[in-house]
Amino acid sequence: MEQAVKHPAISAEELAHSFEEADQVDVSLSGYSTEDWITLGIFWVMVALVFLQFFSRYALNDSYAWTEELATYCLIGVVFIGASMCTRKDRHIQVDILYRFMPAAMSRVLATCVDLLRVGFIAYVTLLVWKYTEIVGDEPMTTLINWPKNAVYWLALAGFAIMTIRAAQIAWKNWRQGYSILEKPEAYDGTED
Repeated sequence: MEQAVKHPAISAEELAHSFEEADQVDVSLSGYSTEDWITLGIFWVMVALVFLQFFSRYALNDSYAWTEELATYCLIGVVFIGASMCTRKDRHIQVDILYRFMPAAMSRVLATCVDLLRVGFIAYVTLLVWKYTEIVGDEPMTTLINWPKNAVYWLALAGFAIMTIRAAQIAWKNWRQGYSILEKPEAYDGTED
C-alpha cells in the first residue's frame, strides 16, 4: 500500500506570486522555422474544417461532405510537413543501443552511413512523390469541389523535399561536430555534464 505524499500548504499570496514569476519568462520563437508555421497554419485550417463538419452535421442537420475530404487532405499536409520539423530537430525514432557497445571509430562510421542512407532514402522518396504527382495530374477531388487532387500530393512533395534538405543539414552538422545523436544522446537531451 502506497502512502500519499503530502505537499506543504501554499497560501494565496504564494500562488499569486508564482503567476507573477511566470509572466517574467521571456518567450522566444527563434527555435521555430518556416515549416513549423506552415504546419501550424494547415493544422488550424483542419480544425476549422472539422468544426464546420461537426456543426453542419449536428446543428444544421445537413452535413457538408467536402469538409471531411479537405480535412483529410490537411492531415496529410500536417503529417508530411510536420515530419520535416522532426527531421530538422533530429527527433525521428532511432535505435541507438548498438552504439553503446561499439568502439567509437566503428560507431562513427556506422552513424555516418545512417546519415547518408537517410538522406538518400528521403531524396528517393521525394523523387517518387514528384513522379506520382505528375501522373495524377489534374484529376479532380472526389467531392463536389472541382479542385485538382495533385494539390494534396504537392503538400507531401513539399514535406519530403524539406525533409531531404533538413536530413542533409543534419548529416553535415554531424560530420562537422564528429558525432550524432546516435553516438552521444546525452549531448542532445541536456544530461551531459
